[in-house]
Amino acid sequence: MIDHPFFKEALPIIQALEESGHEAYFVGGAVRDLLLHRPIHDIDIATSALPNEVKTIFMHTIDVGIEHGTILVLRDGCGFEVTTFRTESEYSDFRRPDEVKFVRSLHDDLKRRDFTMNAIAMTAEGKLIDPFNGQPDLTKGIIRTVGDASERFSEDALRMMRAARFMSQLSFELDPKTCKALVDHAPLLSHIAVERKLNEMDKLLSAPDKAAGLSIIAQTGLYAFLPGLAGQKKTIERIAALQLQPLSVNQMWILIVYEAAAGDITNFLRGWRMSSRRVKRIEKGVRTLNRVLTEGWTDLLLYEMQLEAAVDCAEAMAVLDGRPSFSKDIISRWHALPIKSRSDLNATGSDLMEWTGKPRGAWIKECLELVEKAIMNREINNTKEQIKEFLLSCSRL
Repeated sequence: MIDHPFFKEALPIIQALEESGHEAYFVGGAVRDLLLHRPIHDIDIATSALPNEVKTIFMHTIDVGIEHGTILVLRDGCGFEVTTFRTESEYSDFRRPDEVKFVRSLHDDLKRRDFTMNAIAMTAEGKLIDPFNGQPDLTKGIIRTVGDASERFSEDALRMMRAARFMSQLSFELDPKTCKALVDHAPLLSHIAVERKLNEMDKLLSAPDKAAGLSIIAQTGLYAFLPGLAGQKKTIERIAALQLQPLSVNQMWILIVYEAAAGDITNFLRGWRMSSRRVKRIEKGVRTLNRVLTEGWTDLLLYEMQLEAAVDCAEAMAVLDGRPSFSKDIISRWHALPIKSRSDLNATGSDLMEWTGKPRGAWIKECLELVEKAIMNREINNTKEQIKEFLLSCSRL
């Protein structure tokens, strides 16, 4: 019996399918990660039962991808994807099969999968079924396609990005034939939706061995078919040579944009179809980095850019300079600031209108900005009296 809580939770689903006369197995990433002693997040089940047969066996199901054979089975508040064994026809758009055919053979289902390490099935008793020698490849740390690499990448070109991502996550090496097929078929990546490429790139940049994934993207030419990175091979290689492990995914993007965007930050990020909120965060991190390189770490800069951008910038700078992180120092300086936002000021727009008798207008914002700078530069304290005196001395009142 498998001694892992996630598998134990899913076991009754396997047993119910078997009791109804069908085959059912744990498959894919969960089996791979179990063998590698890595954290497991999702359990996938493959079965000989057709989708409608799965729905008759379980009371609570959701058709999350019934056209591809996938039914979400709900049990005790958890959802488990159950997918019918299938084969796939030609991929005329290099992204999705023209037709999915349901089959009753586990072997036929496993042979359509991308890499040998992901084509291992496991029974409810924990017996492994490994027709494509995924276990030896896991032991050796090899990423190898199931069958012919050219066919696998021609079926779904995103698998090339997945290969790079797995290198980052697992610190594995590419099988030479698989690597050659990456080089030969890199242009097919142009057929893949940017959102799917971003998803894989984010996973790559979140992984422990980011440098390995970036290096293979540069080495194989995949970079030429990623937004904003055509012609940036040397830039990617330079980034991959840095000690990238401490950086979060957004901090990695700050580093990449700083090195590769050539001043056109917004268009570079929009080319990746990032959310507006994310674009703003990364833009702010890059702007902070540029300002620090010009002005240094002033209290005024910390105040204007705020803590999140300052920490992102500090982490990226430390990697660029090849020195230890100094984010703790930045955080300490932030906490020591006399004010953290305009709402902390001990004078308001209403005070300014009362002092001057003027109506509300843009002049209020200008005055408050002067006050903020004066406080950050320790020219005055944050008291109503000193703020009023300062503005009088500047002939603003």
